Amino acid sequence: MHTTSAPRRLTGIDAARGVALFGMMSTHILPLYTPGTTEATWTALLFSGRASGLFAVVAGIGLALLTGGRAPHRDRALSADRTGIVVRAVIIALIGLVLGGVETNIAIILFHYGVLFLLALPFTGLPVRALAAWAAGWLLVAPVAAYVLRPIASESADPPTLGGNPLFEHFLVPQTLAADIFLTGYYPVLQWLGFILVGMVIGRLDLARLGVQLGVLAAGMVAAVGAKLLSAQLLGPGGGLVALLETPDGRRYPLEAMLDVGLAGVDQSGSWWWLAVSAPHSGSTLDLVHVAGSAAAVVAVCLLLTRRFPQALLPLSAPGAMTLTLYSLHICVMSWADQLLPLPDPMQLFWLQVVAAVAIGILFQRVRSRGPLELLASGAANAAREGRAEARH
Repeated sequence: MHTTSAPRRLTGIDAARGVALFGMMSTHILPLYTPGTTEATWTALLFSGRASGLFAVVAGIGLALLTGGRAPHRDRALSADRTGIVVRAVIIALIGLVLGGVETNIAIILFHYGVLFLLALPFTGLPVRALAAWAAGWLLVAPVAAYVLRPIASESADPPTLGGNPLFEHFLVPQTLAADIFLTGYYPVLQWLGFILVGMVIGRLDLARLGVQLGVLAAGMVAAVGAKLLSAQLLGPGGGLVALLETPDGRRYPLEAMLDVGLAGVDQSGSWWWLAVSAPHSGSTLDLVHVAGSAAAVVAVCLLLTRRFPQALLPLSAPGAMTLTLYSLHICVMSWADQLLPLPDPMQLFWLQVVAAVAIGILFQRVRSRGPLELLASGAANAAREGRAEARH
């Protein structure tokens, strides 16, 4: 049975996923610092940390919709859903491992997404209030746990880091792989599960209602702005920044500039004040709340703009419906472009890929098809789901 609201809701969510895709592409291609300075560029200020976080929040929304939306599935239906999610997660993780073998300096997120989908399984049957409580608790507690566990994980792992993206051979060093994926890597799953849970909360709401869309927008903006203001207060008048500048990595790096661009690679140890920052990829509570709030606001805006006209954001929603394929293609294109001499102009390279992604997305929509990797993942997941459902009857 089709309702008038379903396609509209999905085009808004696809558009948000398109924003995330193009935001991630911009941080991969365009400079994050103004050349010759430590000043953040507009690309960094807008998208660093936020684009990939938006991707995760929208993934959480997708999981909630897949498992019943406002009315979470139960019993046999939920069991079948979970079987499909496991298959989808494994395929996404495998694609991530294959892309990890491509020569690139991009931190590929797909293996982590597969792990996040598996970790989300216990939450897929929860109603919205229970999910909201879990999400709030996770955003508060996970960064503290990560701060405590990171040094232990780094010391016990041999070698201490993967030295790049996860690969098949890293399963031979399971402690290092686990430390990187959960705690020490670019997308630490321990904290990032919070984004998935926030997305699942949003996906359990009646997203077709105007009041809900406005509520999500308001809550997202309050969270995003509030987290930044609180961090500024703690680091400035609170004395946090002075303390951080005295830590080993605070002395080693231009920390004040990096707070705008990202703390990936910085050893956040030696002071509990690290938990007061809101910098991209810091994994602190204030970073997670800011990014989750920003993501909620973007989703709400996309839902509002596609409310009357589902195709209003077609240049975003069409590529947003096939991000697995387009993200993988982008990684391959960037690997090829990085081998060219001289290197192509970043702005030209970015816009060429954006135009190509929009054209490919619209073409696939016009022929009523999904991207090849989407067909693979959803086809296998649906087959597993239906097989499980039939086996139960």
